[in-house]
Amino acid sequence: MAGIARLIVALLCCTVAASGCALHRDNPAEVAPIPHPITPPSQEAIKASIDRGVQFLVGNQNSNGSWGNVRHKAFNIIMPVPSGHHGVRVAVTALSVTALIEAGQGQPGVAEALARGEEWLLVNIPLVRQSSTDVMYNNWAHAYSIVALTHMLRRDSGDDARRERIRTVIQHEVDRLVRYQHLDGGWGYYSFRLTSVPSIAASASFITATIMIALHDAQEAGFTVPKKTIDRAMASMRIDRRPDFGYTYTNLRGRYPQWDINEPPASMGRTQAGNTAMWLWGEKATTLPIIRAWLNRFFARNYWLSMARKQVYPHQGHFGIAAYFFYYAHYYAGLCIDLLPPEERPRFHGYLANVLVPLQEKDGSWWDYPLYDYHQQYGTAFAIMSLRRCVESSQPPAATQ
Repeated sequence: MAGIARLIVALLCCTVAASGCALHRDNPAEVAPIPHPITPPSQEAIKASIDRGVQFLVGNQNSNGSWGNVRHKAFNIIMPVPSGHHGVRVAVTALSVTALIEAGQGQPGVAEALARGEEWLLVNIPLVRQSSTDVMYNNWAHAYSIVALTHMLRRDSGDDARRERIRTVIQHEVDRLVRYQHLDGGWGYYSFRLTSVPSIAASASFITATIMIALHDAQEAGFTVPKKTIDRAMASMRIDRRPDFGYTYTNLRGRYPQWDINEPPASMGRTQAGNTAMWLWGEKATTLPIIRAWLNRFFARNYWLSMARKQVYPHQGHFGIAAYFFYYAHYYAGLCIDLLPPEERPRFHGYLANVLVPLQEKDGSWWDYPLYDYHQQYGTAFAIMSLRRCVESSQPPAATQ
C-alpha cells in the first residue's frame, strides 16, 4: 500500500513538472489569485460619485436628525421593538454622520445635516440597550457610535463644553462594550441560547473585529481601553482564524471549519475587517503579505459577494454569503488598503472604485439588502467612506508595525 502511495506521488510530481508548474510550500494565507487588469474610473468620476452619495444622505435625513426608518416589507430579519430598531437607527445614523464628516465638507446642506445628526446622536446613543436576550444589535450601535464620536471630536475644536460632552459619551460606549464582552472573548449580535451579561453566546468574528477597530479609534483619541478586553478579543479572533487566514463566522461554527459559510469565498466579507483589527492591535501573525494576498483575493473573487448582493433572504448567496456583507466588506477592504505602503495603494484603490462607482443607484444611493428603511443609508455611507479613500488627495498615511 505504501509503495502504491509513493508511486502516485511520483506521478503527480512528474505531471506538475511537465506542465511547467512547481510544487511549493508557501504560507497558504499568502497565496492568492491576482485580479485581472482594469481601467479604473477617473478621479473626476469618483469625486462626482461621492458628491451624489453625499447629497442622497443630506436629502434623506429624518426631521429629528437621524437616518433610517421602520418600513415593513414582506420579509424582514428579526427586530425586537423598540430597542432593536433604536440600536440599528443609532448605528446607521453614526455611519451617515461619519461619512459626511469624511467626505461632505463644503457641500450644500452638509453643515446643517451634521449639526442635527450629531445632536441626535449625543442624545440617543446613551439610550441604546441590549435588544433582547437573544438579539444584540446594540453592539453595532456601540461600535459605530465610537467611530462617529471620535470623528466629531477631531473636527469640533472650538467648544470645550461640547467636546467634554462628546468625550463623556465615548467613555460610556467603551464601558458598555467592556460590559457586553462575551465569555468567549468576542462580541456577537445573535444568541439562540440563554444569555446573561456577560453573554455566554458564541461571538461572531466580524462583529468582534468591528468593535476592536472602534476601540482602537477610542484609544487613539486618548481613551483607556482595558488591555484584558483586547487580549481576550484577540484570543477569540485567533480561535476563529483558519490557517489560510479566513475567519469562521462564529466561535460555534469554528468547530466545523469546512462548512460552506466558513470557506474563503464567504470569509471575504469578514477577513478584511479581521485583518485590520488584528494589525491595529499588534498581531504579529497578521503581516503585510497576508493583507496584500487577501486584497488580491477580494478583488479577483469579488463575484461571490456580487452574486449575493440584493438577495432577499439572509445568507441566500453561495457559501452562505448574506447580501448585507457587500458594502461592509468593501469598506473594510478600504481600511486594509490604508495599511499598505503608499506606493501600493493606488492599484487597489482602482479596483475598489471599479466595483463601487458602477453600482450607484439613480438616486445617488448604494444598497445591498432591503433592511426595513435602513439599507440605502448604511450602504451609501459605507460606499462614500470607501470611495473617499480612492481620491488621491485624501489617501491617509500608512500604519506602522
